[in-house]
Amino acid sequence: MSFEVDFLPVGDGYGDAIVIRYGDDHSGYYLHVVDGGCTAIADTIGNHINKYYPGYYINHMVVTHADNDHVCGLIDVLKQYEVKHLWMNRPWLYASETLQHFHGNFTLQGLIDDMKGRHPYLVELEALAREKGTQVHEVFQGTSIGSFTVLAPSRERYIQLIPDFEKTPTSYKSDDETQKAGLFKSLIEAAKKWLDEKWDVETLSDNPQPPTSASNESCVVQYAALEDGRSILLTADVGPVGLHEAADYAATLGLARPTFIQMPHHGSRHNVTPAVLDRWLGPRKALGTDVGTAFCSIGANKPEYPRGQAKNAFIRRGYKVFVNRSSMISHFSGSGHPGLVALTPEPFDYAVEAP
Repeated sequence: MSFEVDFLPVGDGYGDAIVIRYGDDHSGYYLHVVDGGCTAIADTIGNHINKYYPGYYINHMVVTHADNDHVCGLIDVLKQYEVKHLWMNRPWLYASETLQHFHGNFTLQGLIDDMKGRHPYLVELEALAREKGTQVHEVFQGTSIGSFTVLAPSRERYIQLIPDFEKTPTSYKSDDETQKAGLFKSLIEAAKKWLDEKWDVETLSDNPQPPTSASNESCVVQYAALEDGRSILLTADVGPVGLHEAADYAATLGLARPTFIQMPHHGSRHNVTPAVLDRWLGPRKALGTDVGTAFCSIGANKPEYPRGQAKNAFIRRGYKVFVNRSSMISHFSGSGHPGLVALTPEPFDYAVEAP
């Protein structure tokens, strides 16, 4: 089974847009799209599919969580392409199980309406899918999506997180807000403090503060064993709690350590800890050890990502780190895409920003 895992550019800020093809000439090929960035990224995804996978329909479209910088681009992609299956969790489906946590502020229908009002892009995506005949599924631990297995979230933990979803800040700001924040950001950059790291000195926290948001901890974590002992772990914006839950479930299935992994939340130092990375990647290795590959999806205007502490932690465990920024990057077996050039891995940082 051959495969290509393509991380597409997401503009200047945050977001994920991943297109995966896997299969063979005998059994056929599958197209699996994970997240779609903000609205403008729909054209990037469409142009990529038209260039490299002309004539394909999308077998599986996965929404990893409800943040708009992962969802909104999928709306126009769904308009343009036939999509067989849409996988996404919709919090209003579990309103009856969470109503008691809202302290009598809502009737059941009122809570459903409020949840839908907070996630209009999910409502639009669901309505469009039903209009086009796409099957819409919830997506929890144990679900099979093509060759991928969902390791997290469990249904129980997802429902526990729902009452905190409305406390999650909007992740995608308008251009006007971004410009107004420019001067403040410059002052913050100038005031940064730095820590010294060495190969044997790791400063990544085992108790990052602030903790990962409820929305991000609800992310869908997917794993696939595709070819010749190679395996893939897609993490979206999940945090340590979700990664530990996924590792627990992976252990019950006897899954091998991934040879390819997505750095959670664009390389944030708040989403990984030494303990959870040891579980997934193994302990720290000798300098120069090459175990696997890590991809980080981040916008062109975010040079501070991936964070040095997080990046170094992956490199120490034998995973070379690659970043897309303004271009597509691809992890593949076989020949891959024509015209691709070899990537240069990110360097180890000996000075990292202090928390």
